[in-house]
Amino acid sequence: MEDSSDFYRKRDALKTDAYKAGIEIRGSLRDGNQLQTSVTEVTIRSGTLDDSYPEWHPAPDSFLGMIRLFIYREITGDSYRTLAQYQELADAFGLDHVPDESVLSRTWRNRFDGDVREFVTTAAHFVVKEIHEYGPSVSAVRPKEEITDREDESQPADEDDESAGREFSDEQIHQATRLARDHGFDGFNSGRAQNATYEDTRFFELQTFMGMVGCGTAQGAARFQYRRGEEYGPHGDTHLRAVKQFEPDSLIKGFDRASDRLLSAIASEASFRRPVTAAIDITTIPYYGDVEEMPMVSGTKDGERRAFKFATLSVIGQNIPLVLAIEPVRESSAWDENPSNQIHRVVRRLVQRAKDHVPIETVLCDREFDSMRVFQTLSNLSVNYLIPKRITSSERGVIERMDEDDQEIAVESASVHVEAGSHPMRFLYVPSTSGERTTVFATNLRVGPDEAETFCRRYSRRWQIENEYKSIKGDFLARTSSKDYRVRLFYFVFAVLLYNIWRLTDFLLKAGVDGEMDYAPVLTAGECVEIVASALIPPD
Repeated sequence: MEDSSDFYRKRDALKTDAYKAGIEIRGSLRDGNQLQTSVTEVTIRSGTLDDSYPEWHPAPDSFLGMIRLFIYREITGDSYRTLAQYQELADAFGLDHVPDESVLSRTWRNRFDGDVREFVTTAAHFVVKEIHEYGPSVSAVRPKEEITDREDESQPADEDDESAGREFSDEQIHQATRLARDHGFDGFNSGRAQNATYEDTRFFELQTFMGMVGCGTAQGAARFQYRRGEEYGPHGDTHLRAVKQFEPDSLIKGFDRASDRLLSAIASEASFRRPVTAAIDITTIPYYGDVEEMPMVSGTKDGERRAFKFATLSVIGQNIPLVLAIEPVRESSAWDENPSNQIHRVVRRLVQRAKDHVPIETVLCDREFDSMRVFQTLSNLSVNYLIPKRITSSERGVIERMDEDDQEIAVESASVHVEAGSHPMRFLYVPSTSGERTTVFATNLRVGPDEAETFCRRYSRRWQIENEYKSIKGDFLARTSSKDYRVRLFYFVFAVLLYNIWRLTDFLLKAGVDGEMDYAPVLTAGECVEIVASALIPPD
């Protein structure tokens, strides 16, 4: 007898595969393809679908071909009689011919079990809703009311329950998390031999488990083997050897592919079709070992500690707070021969990669990025910037004159001239949020004195990135004392990936209910990691 965990695991997989099919069809339609072509080319993952007809059954029709035909029917709303007249669909869907009404009816009632019927309707109804809500216009797609009315009739809402539609079942949460997880992990490939003992996914499972329980590699591998079996899980040293197969460049490219796949799951979200506000910052991972021959270890602001540094670009504001790009930071230090820090190059790489995923309107950075080269780099990339300036003698002179004239706000025009180009800019002098002093911001936007203070308040959105780093390092980052930078980068990239999966899961859950989206998650980071891992690792 199938136990409950197997049942829900199969249900989660079925829902995930159905939504993947729907997302793929929607994407194809947006690329300008016809509905028939989009359904023909969609990937049908049949691992969770069973053909109720035995192999000896005389039915000549391809099982997957019939699934495609019924997805097409659910999207168009055609009757069996109408569908039987479209014989041109046969070749497209891999059928000898389109069956008549009676065969179509028997297929739906007898050949397709409940799981197959649910797969078809879930994928098709997702496409119908998305096309009507976000476009493009596709004349063959049935009216949205035909499916929403039917869903409302089958699942009446409890009008007396004020929280109706606001609570999420375990099945909903598992389904959304699995969909997000499956969009994230597929972007990475170690390039190891096909006959390797363990597939890459085994190492991803172990890494997820280590992030969930917050332990190191050796302890995590031992506990993982205890739960899954000694033959299933790799040893700690095997895990580290596999991790080292991921070269830094391939890891960054893998993360970019994962970001693209994650965003594809929410491509219909209107706020991601508009230019977004992004924040660039640098976070540190402490390092306590010997620094000799450790070129990726840097000093910290206090001058006493050592750390690995990673720069990130994150979407902030009203959008889902996702990390869209990661860049290792390599600084010149007393113990190595690194060139002088070229922070503008880090900025360029981050913005270029992020713009492959979403349009960017404005970039917010902290004072660490106060550099004419950074200003020009962002201007060359056609994005706006708002960056606080370090207070030098020039700025102090302006502030003193403001005090003498009893001014609270001032705007100074300036210009940037570096080898990479030039552009006009402005320095905005506004009261600090504490109200005790003046803060200076640099921007390439035309901002006047009357709007300077309001404009600079946008910078307060950066507080989200501090919470982001806290969650990445506190909830998702596995521990390691390895000196190998490939291990350090893999652990950090994977922690960021888990963070993004959490945030995407949270969005998918919220998207299913009415009401305004807000920043506060309905699913905690700890709950998300536990669910991701439990989908991979059965309970004790």
